[in-house]
Amino acid sequence: MSRIEILKTYKIFIGGKFLRTESGRYFNIKNAKGALLANMCLSSRKDFRNSVIEARKAQEDWMNKTALNRGQILYRIAEMLEGRKSQFIEHIQSKGSTFSAAKKEIDQSIDRLIYYAGWSDKFQQIFSTVNPVASNHFNFSTLEPTGVVSIIAPNNNPLLGIVSLFAPTIVGGNTVVILASSVNPMVAISLAEVISTSDVPAGVVNILTGARKELLTHFASHKDVNTIIYSGDNLKEIKIVEKIAAENLKRVNIYKRKNWGEEKNQSPYFIEQCQEIKTIWHPTEV
Repeated sequence: MSRIEILKTYKIFIGGKFLRTESGRYFNIKNAKGALLANMCLSSRKDFRNSVIEARKAQEDWMNKTALNRGQILYRIAEMLEGRKSQFIEHIQSKGSTFSAAKKEIDQSIDRLIYYAGWSDKFQQIFSTVNPVASNHFNFSTLEPTGVVSIIAPNNNPLLGIVSLFAPTIVGGNTVVILASSVNPMVAISLAEVISTSDVPAGVVNILTGARKELLTHFASHKDVNTIIYSGDNLKEIKIVEKIAAENLKRVNIYKRKNWGEEKNQSPYFIEQCQEIKTIWHPTEV
């Protein structure tokens, strides 16, 4: 008698826990040949709102960790990802990619985590300044994280794309809510399994799976989200994000036509995109 294979149901990642969507809805993931691979949660607005609550609760403690410690945690994610390369190669290959292309994407993702881990205690020196003033004061401009960041991950480069967006964001002290690639969301939830065992505090990274058309407006409109990052080429979606975010004064970072595999798409300026400048005056004489 032939055995019926049990397909995995991938849960969403909120507040350090793997949860089923509150809506109870799911969708199927199929491989390049049309065979069923897994069941995936179809996240709802309530799931997103719960994620923002968890991200906000975690943000202050994460921001107040030392820059060195945040870098160590990113390095730990890279270490854990290195040990699970074969699983991610299988995920990426399942959607039609070649072995060499899948391996290259995973290697680049690990290297990118290491890259931003190295910048964790150095980007401040580039973007902070001592300002000349015409009075008896010291005037300092320093960086602070914007807070909670919602991220629309690209549909292509399902691993490298998501790493290239969340790594510079959290290393600067922000917390994130990510909508994974709808083409290959298995990669994002497997990455959440890596994150959950990599010393990342609960709520710093939250990952949802589902439909962009349903969640896009909520990612842009939620008033407790400080910044939204959108990666993709859909001009209609970009227009929606920019219009809705402008109504609640949210910072918008749009990355169009990005090949995340190119070296130019890793830079400390991606960290700076989710930082605020705080200026401090201090008298030279008391």
